[in-house]
Amino acid sequence: MAVRVPSMELNRSPPLLSGGRATFEGKTCLQKPFIVQAKRSGGLEKANTRPQGPQASEKLKKREPLTRGTVSAPLPVPGHIPRPPYVGSNKMPEISSERQMQDKETIVHMKAACELAARVLENAGKLVKPSVTTDEIDKAVHKMIIDAGAYPSPLGYGGFPKSVCTSVNECMCHGIPDSRELKDGDIINIDVTVYLNGFHGDTSKTFFCGEVDEASKRLVKVTEECMLRGIAACKHGVSFKKIGRRISEHAEKHGFGVVEQFVGHGVGRVFHSQPIIYHQRNNMPGQMVEGQTFTIEPILTMGSSSIECDMWEDGWTAVTTDGSLAAQFEHTILITRTGAEILTKC
Repeated sequence: MAVRVPSMELNRSPPLLSGGRATFEGKTCLQKPFIVQAKRSGGLEKANTRPQGPQASEKLKKREPLTRGTVSAPLPVPGHIPRPPYVGSNKMPEISSERQMQDKETIVHMKAACELAARVLENAGKLVKPSVTTDEIDKAVHKMIIDAGAYPSPLGYGGFPKSVCTSVNECMCHGIPDSRELKDGDIINIDVTVYLNGFHGDTSKTFFCGEVDEASKRLVKVTEECMLRGIAACKHGVSFKKIGRRISEHAEKHGFGVVEQFVGHGVGRVFHSQPIIYHQRNNMPGQMVEGQTFTIEPILTMGSSSIECDMWEDGWTAVTTDGSLAAQFEHTILITRTGAEILTKC
């Protein structure tokens, strides 16, 4: 799950996060969940000479606009399963300023949570087929997590009503599972986070539903490649901004847009913390340190002009303003002296 922080220019220092509001250079902005509103700054974007959207030989399958179905009640969690501290309050937790560092003891627990999240995600993906509802996927994910003695981290986070995020077609992220049936040709991102033995493991992947057109397949393929290129840039002492540069270069090469509004985050004992990970070109300061754990989770859209989003009335579902398809992949990683270890692998 990505993080929402207020509007800022990409060549400024990060805002101070306090009491649900952020202040920077004399400005105060009300925070909303899970998004960073980021303006493009001079010199950070290449000239727009790259191809736009699908290639000439590719045809997009016609899709009806995404509509909201009926959202069922939150599912119960057995009383013996430990809850994260935010459960029981609809107040959005602050983004922790703590840089989450793992040692030999804590990394064992962190890996266990991440491996469970990866297994749940893999099995959830097997459920994706036409006529299946996202609510059915939520129920299956919920059962897999509680059967493992873990808690589904999204459930109750700032009032989120479900145990997993399911984002279909033009939904960028944080889609709420409901009664809508998946259709042949849909793409769907499933975002799983589990809380096990006091640690969160966070991962997501975009899956195909039935027969998907070539343009959509290419979007999904390039999005995963962008995530992996961002991860490959990571190691102790490297600037965080290198992640965004690597992702942007690859996305631009293929004519896709990189969504600026949603970012990666530190993760461990706390669900969302510093560092904030920008996936587009930026001049934000900071270097990676051995032992840090955080997510890299870029969202790409079909064409570089389609990166803006609209929020549904539920306060969570973010869809592309122009209805273009969006895809996302996410891993939780551990920074080492020589590189980065992907923790969310089965």
